[in-house]
Order: sequence, then structure tokens, then C-alpha cells
Amino acid sequence: MGCRISIEKEEEIDRDKSYVFCANHTSFFDIWLMAIMSKNPIVFVGKKELVKIPVFGFFYKRVVIMVDRGSANSRRKVYGLAKKRLKNGTSVAIYPEGLVPDEEVVLAPFKNGAFSLAIEHQIPIVPQVYYDCKSSFSWNVFRGGPKKLRAKQCKFISTEGLSLEDRIPLKNKIFDLIYNELMNDEKYMKYTLAAKKDEQ
Repeated sequence: MGCRISIEKEEEIDRDKSYVFCANHTSFFDIWLMAIMSKNPIVFVGKKELVKIPVFGFFYKRVVIMVDRGSANSRRKVYGLAKKRLKNGTSVAIYPEGLVPDEEVVLAPFKNGAFSLAIEHQIPIVPQVYYDCKSSFSWNVFRGGPKKLRAKQCKFISTEGLSLEDRIPLKNKIFDLIYNELMNDEKYMKYTLAAKKDEQ
């Protein structure tokens, strides 16, 4: 689609290990970017409504554990399916915001699922930050276009020795990490503030 990719990595992925990948969610580009950055087998957790998108939906339903976010039963099933994948050595990718927030939002609050999974299986969390997907593939048809997509893979967060009681502090730690990265990025904030002015 004409985009170039620039990736900064504070730590490299081991192909023989499982991880829980967590990133901010701003665009359909996020999924492709995470797939490129993740060298080992990975399965995504995502909302089932995206299956309806032409072409994208065809591939999406083959690599995603789909969840109906309005159904508690569906959310429970997703948790069980993700646990099975982790036991088989596959990594799991979750966008912990649970949605693509409005463009004027820096980072939406995180849900608990990703952090509970990582603690239960005692596997590291890989925080990733996507700076340019929102401005490149915007919901506003008058903005966006091909550009360099910058991403950062932050130092992994260990869950070794943690219990489920630690999931909220762990969630807050990773939220703060990603939030601060975005807040300190001039290009990301310029676009986000411009979207906020348009909304007003």
C-alpha cells in the first residue's frame, strides 16, 4: 500500500518462546504491522465485526480468535481458546484497549484479559507502540495516505512470580509506558490534537 516501515527494538524476540503482544490500536494497519514485527507464530484476538470487511475479512477470520464484545459468554470462550494456543507454543496478540478509539484519544483505557493471560502462563509481555498508523490510514477520508510507519518494540515486561492479583498494577504499568511514548511523540500528538480540534 505504499508505506515504508521503521522499527526500533529495545529487545529482540526469541523464535522459540511464547509472548503476549500488546500495542495501541489506531488503524487496520496495526494488525499488519504487528504481524511483520512478530517473527514467531502468532494469533490475534479481535472483534468479529471485522469479518464483514471485503478482502480483509477473508484473511482476518483465518488468523484471529474472534470475540463478540457484547457477549460475556463469547469473552469467556476467547480466554479459553487463547490459553490453548499459548500451551501449544503460539504467541497471542491483544490490543488491550479493546477497540479502535476515536482519533482525538491518545490511548483508551486497557482491559484486563491480556495481563491475566500473561500472568497465568508466566510469559513475557511485549509492549509495542505504533506512531503513524492513525495518520496514514485515517477514518477521515480527507486525511492520511502512504507514509513511513514508525513503531517501537519496548523492553519486555516479565510476569515471572506474579499472581492474578498483580494484573491491575501490571496493566497500569504497560498503559503508562505506551501512553508516555505516544505523548512524547511530536508527530503522533500533532495529528491527535488536530483531530480533537476537528471534533470540537
